[in-house]
Amino acid sequence: MNYMEELGSRAKQASHVLAGTGTAEKNAALQAISEALTANADKIIRANAEDLTQAKANGMSESMQDRLRLDEKRVAAIANAVLKVMALPDPVGEEIGGWIRPNGLRIRQVRVPIGVAGIIFESRPNVTVDAAVLCLKAGNAVILRGGKEAIHSNMALVAVMRGAIASCGLPEDAVQLVEKTDRETAADMMRLNGYLDVLIPRGGAGLIQAVIRQATVPVIETGAGNCHVFVDASAKLDMAVSIADNAKTQRPSVCNAIETLLVHREIAEAFLPAVKAAFDKHSVVIHGDETVQRILGDCVIPVTEEDYYKEYGDYEIAVHIVDSVEEACAHIRQYSTHHSEAIVTESMENAEYFLNHLDSAALYVNASTRFTDGEEFGFGAEIGISTQKLHARGPMGLPALTTTQYRITGNGQTRG
Repeated sequence: MNYMEELGSRAKQASHVLAGTGTAEKNAALQAISEALTANADKIIRANAEDLTQAKANGMSESMQDRLRLDEKRVAAIANAVLKVMALPDPVGEEIGGWIRPNGLRIRQVRVPIGVAGIIFESRPNVTVDAAVLCLKAGNAVILRGGKEAIHSNMALVAVMRGAIASCGLPEDAVQLVEKTDRETAADMMRLNGYLDVLIPRGGAGLIQAVIRQATVPVIETGAGNCHVFVDASAKLDMAVSIADNAKTQRPSVCNAIETLLVHREIAEAFLPAVKAAFDKHSVVIHGDETVQRILGDCVIPVTEEDYYKEYGDYEIAVHIVDSVEEACAHIRQYSTHHSEAIVTESMENAEYFLNHLDSAALYVNASTRFTDGEEFGFGAEIGISTQKLHARGPMGLPALTTTQYRITGNGQTRG
C-alpha cells in the first residue's frame, strides 16, 4: 500500500462514520474548527510567512503572493466563513422526491454524502479550510493536496482542524493533507480508484487540464476562468466603466475576473478612453486590435489570437471591437472557458440574445462577473466553480457535495 492508498484507506473509514453523523455533531465540529483557527492565528501566520519568504525567493508575482498571504484579518475571515457554513441547512437526508407505486412500494429520493472527496488546488490557503468544512458539513471525508507554495500554511491549517474535529469525538481523518508535493504522489492521487469518489481540481487551466487528462477517478472540472465583459452600443457609459474596471482590477488573480473586454464599435470612441483612465490606476496592460490601437495610441500592445485564449490572472487584458451582440457571442463561444460572462446594455432584446446564445455557467446582465462565488450566491464557502454540465455547475455549495439515493419501503412485495 503506497502513501496515497494509506490516506485513502483512512479517509474511507472516516467517511463511514461521517455518513451516520447528525447535523448537531457536525456543527459542533465546525464551531470547534472556527474557534481553533482564531486561537491559533499566530501559529498559522508564522507558517504562512515561511511560504511567503520562499515565494519571494522564487520570483512569484505580487498578485499570486496576494493569493497566498495570510494575516490576522484574513484568518479571522476564514474562521468566520466556517461559521457561515455551520449556519447553512444540512443537505444530508433531504427528501428530493417521493411517491407510492400501484403495488404499494414507497419510493423516496434522498440526499446522501458522496463519500470521499479529493481536492487538488494551488496557492490559496483559504481553500484548505473552505474545502474541509464544506465536505465535513456534507458528511464527506476529504483529502487535500495544495501546491508546494503553500505547504507550511496548509500543514498548520490542517493540524488545527484535525485537532478540533478530534476534540468533538469525530475521526480526525475526516480531513487529511497530502504532505508530499512531488508529481508522483499527485499522479497516485488521480488514480486512487476504490478510495476517492470524486476529485475536484481548483486552480489555473494547466492544473485542471492535467487532472482531466491523467485521472482515472471521477473529476469535476472547475475554475479556469477566461471570462468576458461585452459593452453594448446602448450601455450607460459610467456603468460600463465601473463594471469592466471591477471585473478586471478588484482582484485580478481570481477565476471570475475578466480577461477580455469586448466593445461595440458605436460606443468605442467614448468608452475606451474612459475605461483606460480607470485601468491606469492599476497600470493595466492592454492588448488591443487595430481600432483599440487607433483610439488609445501607442500604449496598446497589438493583440494576437493567443491573447484571446489567455487567463492572465494579473493586471493585463485583451480588448476587442465588435459590430454586434451576435459577433460578441461568437467571440465568447470561441475563446471562453464557460465560466462567467457579462453584458452591459440597456437593450432587453440584446440582453435576451446574450443569455440565450451562450452556455457559460454564469451569465450577467449589467453586473460584474466577480459575483460568481459561493458566498456571493448565498451558498456560504464554495468547493469550486464547475464549468462542466453534469452533476454540478457554477459555484458548488453543500448540495453539490452530495449525491442521491433511492430508499424503498415495502410490506412484503415481490416482483412477478
